[in-house]
Amino acid sequence: METSASNLTLHRYKRTNQGFVEDLGNGVTLTLMLIPEGEFLMGAPEDEPDSEPARPQHLVQVSKFLMGQYPVTQIQWKVVAGLSQINLKLDAEPSRFKADNRPVEQVSWYEAMEFCERLSAHTGRNYGLPSESEWEYACRAGTETRFHFGEIITTELVNYYDEDSNRENLNETTLVDHFGMANAFGLCDIHGNVWDWCQDHWHENYEGAPTDGSAWLTENQEENRLIRGGSCYNLPQVCRSFSRYYYGPNFRNIDVGFRVVCRAV
Repeated sequence: METSASNLTLHRYKRTNQGFVEDLGNGVTLTLMLIPEGEFLMGAPEDEPDSEPARPQHLVQVSKFLMGQYPVTQIQWKVVAGLSQINLKLDAEPSRFKADNRPVEQVSWYEAMEFCERLSAHTGRNYGLPSESEWEYACRAGTETRFHFGEIITTELVNYYDEDSNRENLNETTLVDHFGMANAFGLCDIHGNVWDWCQDHWHENYEGAPTDGSAWLTENQEENRLIRGGSCYNLPQVCRSFSRYYYGPNFRNIDVGFRVVCRAV
């Protein structure tokens, strides 16, 4: 699944997509990309190794929405954390790996939701976390491969755990868009670096999953919540487009962040 650069010819293609820039104040902005409506085959095929939680594959219809081009950065978090509280207090600087344009991490699902609620109140627009199906649809961007750029992952494209890598920042987050690589929808860092919180509760597989792009929720709000995308601490297989995991909604870790969606398109 992974390979060295000497065994791989990388091709970069220029594409354009519509986006929207939200002014957060203090000279800080948030760029969102338009994710068009469409349908896709969600999950993993039966012959894909270590993919039982991502089966059965099923067709999902997704309405258009806007999604953060990058995971929320520490400077974006700091500005929004300075806005009026809705439900929770927010630590303005929770991250271990400090830099304005590194992803914010060590934020819980509840804290990510507080960020979205403050941003919604500030802008008058409907911000939130993506549903799991919205996340995978946006990640794939029309592809059916393990990663949006193909079947093979390398440390030239993704920040994941590779014990043979010579990178100085191994096992640390990188600045957003460190690799200068976006998918066809214009999203960067969708594989690796930090996990993205999703809106959904955790289910062990896709039996009975919704097919309309909505979040799959239960009545118990304290149940585990979905994370997607893998991180700088994960092996390649954990960073696949369909790979999924979960944490409790109060959990914080140095490789868990989030990106926002806006449904007021």
